[in-house]
Amino acid sequence: MSDGHQLDDFDMKILKALQENADYSMNELGDLVGLSHTPCWRRIKRLEAEGFIKGKVTLLEASKLNLSVTVHAYITIKNHDESSLNAFESAVLAVKEVVECYSTTGDKDYLLRVVVNSVDHYEQLLKQTLVHLPNLDSVNSTFALKQVKYTTALPLDSIRR
Repeated sequence: MSDGHQLDDFDMKILKALQENADYSMNELGDLVGLSHTPCWRRIKRLEAEGFIKGKVTLLEASKLNLSVTVHAYITIKNHDESSLNAFESAVLAVKEVVECYSTTGDKDYLLRVVVNSVDHYEQLLKQTLVHLPNLDSVNSTFALKQVKYTTALPLDSIRR
């Protein structure tokens, strides 16, 4: 599972709980998973050091911030050599409206999830930024009509240990 450390039941309980609420106090978290404060704290520090916990963030409600338009942009690139791929990926990292980027298999090379405040905003972003990304061949955009499911929680129950 990692470089030498197997997750036990307490580790899994801690990870599940923190995915649901990273604001638990150490005492609350310890009570929830069945550990006292100090052992719980030590486990969290180890899980962070080993890279199981990447960080802690606050999730924002996009619609309250007038960022309710989600676009999936399917990207085809011209060249597939390493320097061309690296140039494209580096440029995408600088586009703040692109909140996720995946290299994919199939007839498209990348999938971008773009969050903007309007269709007009996306059109402007497309014309001024996306079509000018290095090595770009084509962009095929689809607009999400409704978000049916959204979670940041990983399916920890499906992990084979």
